[in-house]
Amino acid sequence: MKIGIVIVAAGRGERAGATEEGPKQYRSIGGRAVIEHTLARFLDWPHAGPITVVIHADDKALFQPIIERLGAKDRIRVVEGGATRQISVLTGLEDLEDQGVTHVMIHDAVRPFFDSSLLDRIAHCLREGENAVLPVMPVADTLKRGAQGFVTETVSRSDLYAAQTPQSFHYSSILTAHRQAASTGRSDFTDDASIAEWAGLAVKLVEGMADNVKLTLKRDIAMADEKLSSALPDVRTGNGYDVHQLGEGDGVTLCGIFIPHDQKLMGHSDADVALHALTDALLATCGAGDIGDHFPPSDPQWKGAASRIFLEHAARLVRDNGGTIMNADVSLIAEAPRVGPHRQAMRENLAAILDITLDRCSVKATTNETIGFVGRREGIAAIATATVVYRKRPL
Repeated sequence: MKIGIVIVAAGRGERAGATEEGPKQYRSIGGRAVIEHTLARFLDWPHAGPITVVIHADDKALFQPIIERLGAKDRIRVVEGGATRQISVLTGLEDLEDQGVTHVMIHDAVRPFFDSSLLDRIAHCLREGENAVLPVMPVADTLKRGAQGFVTETVSRSDLYAAQTPQSFHYSSILTAHRQAASTGRSDFTDDASIAEWAGLAVKLVEGMADNVKLTLKRDIAMADEKLSSALPDVRTGNGYDVHQLGEGDGVTLCGIFIPHDQKLMGHSDADVALHALTDALLATCGAGDIGDHFPPSDPQWKGAASRIFLEHAARLVRDNGGTIMNADVSLIAEAPRVGPHRQAMRENLAAILDITLDRCSVKATTNETIGFVGRREGIAAIATATVVYRKRPL
């Protein structure tokens, strides 16, 4: 099963009021655009296939920076929508036609508060053979029917549900249904499940989420911003430790900087203990194992390799998991050579590798007071700490 995603984001959102930020899907909540939160959640879901975002022709300049911040140019496809949501969805579905998807989830860009458990519930139903799956919440409020400003009757809320998205389908079935609706001139469907019903598809109900609300009014956006702003930041700290033996040589490489010396560090790669320790520290923040898992010393391709390759790989994994590197701190323990004269170059190299500012990179050094293997100049050790902030989650 390959699940494509269609994000509907071509609306103008007039009820949310006009602002310089643009339509409501581009309004900021928790420091990021609404649609950016929505996309980040799908990008984090391991079962998401190709993602097509249907935007308004006037919003290209608003949307492009979001793709760049998410680092997902290779996963997100962009098409222009039409005058109605129904036309926009059909455009998005047709864009996925050459992507080999078997199923599709169609989601409103302005519903950012869903999670992977909802997507997993829907995907389970699709795997069980359902052609259409609709997440819903039971109607909790008492319902009234009125006319001319007065109540005419109380409507039973028994068996009534509020529909949510992502509404999910067997891909070819919903594509055919949408095309049939378009060919007959029908344009009055309020959601994709209603088109599926009209086409004769059985629509399976699945438990939705109370938080999975559609941000419609200006007040909705303000409340969403307040909710995210009060969320606990996902700050993680990772530690790394490495040691390499010293042998006869002409210099050592520390933090990617070669320092002339009468000894060298022994190892399968260039034996840069500082970058090895920092690599482990970064990997620890997203539970990605250690340097040996990714670059085993038994693999001959890493013999003599520059350790910046390992650190760049770890930094990329952190970013792919939604992390922003905030700080990198390395402590070197060695009797010699002196690190002080090279500290600035080391910091600048770390900043360049990690693509962070110099003030977020620290390199320190100390001796072991002639105690132990370090004190006997048999090896050099390094301790590294990395601080990473991952994308905020709602409380």
